[in-house]
Amino acid sequence: MAERVRVSTRMPIGHVRTPAYLRGKTGVIERTLGPFPDPERLAYGQEAQKFPLRRVRFTMAEVWGDQAETPDDTLDAEIYEHWLERVE
Repeated sequence: MAERVRVSTRMPIGHVRTPAYLRGKTGVIERTLGPFPDPERLAYGQEAQKFPLRRVRFTMAEVWGDQAETPDDTLDAEIYEHWLERVE
């Protein structure tokens, strides 16, 4: 069974790689791509801890709600693990 996750809703100031339109949305982890340095810190020339990068799959119904033209279609986004919250 696929692992369900929710994207954090925080809205920090600065360089952020997590799309705002996906924050608060729930999807499933499609795969893990490996550990990579945190680009949010690298953008400022700081030391960066490595985090797993996950490919998360969202349905169009989850992303766009009633406005989704094809609710069962999916969108995949690569999101660092520190932005994801497990969903039971």
